[in-house]
Amino acid sequence: MTHRPLPVWLIGELRSDHAGETGAIAIYDGILAVTRDADLIQFSTRHRETERGHLVALEDVLPQDERSALLPLWRVAGWLTGALPALFGTRAVHVTIDAVETFVDAHYQTQIDALDASGTHADVRALLEQCRLDEVEHRDEARDLHAGTSGPAARIWSWMVSAGSGAAVALAKRI
Repeated sequence: MTHRPLPVWLIGELRSDHAGETGAIAIYDGILAVTRDADLIQFSTRHRETERGHLVALEDVLPQDERSALLPLWRVAGWLTGALPALFGTRAVHVTIDAVETFVDAHYQTQIDALDASGTHADVRALLEQCRLDEVEHRDEARDLHAGTSGPAARIWSWMVSAGSGAAVALAKRI
């Protein structure tokens, strides 16, 4: 996609995005490994395909030697992030997707803002904006399906998912 060399800061950001999309596919794989609910299977299959599209697009931008060395860890963490709530049912899955995508929306927006400020890499900016909009759509769908309400356990789980996502991003930017 981009032909100009990417600055070091942007390589780190894209590394975290690539790791995140890898983990996102694994989240849906984890859900699909556990659930038998037809609606949740359809939801997860559709969303996983969108995440696969994001991953392919990021692989066109980020050189293979710049990708996270921790991809196996991101796959396991993602799978568990999907499978565990699936054990508790569809509402728990929707709360999880809401939490993940809320984090991802803010993460992509920060990157887009930085690219806007630099006035460079419009092609990367456009890719990140499209990914962000897709993730917002996933968040909103999940939020509608769980009716936007959550009890203490769901709020704690959402906080854990968000904090874990933040830690993963920080690590993936470097390794």
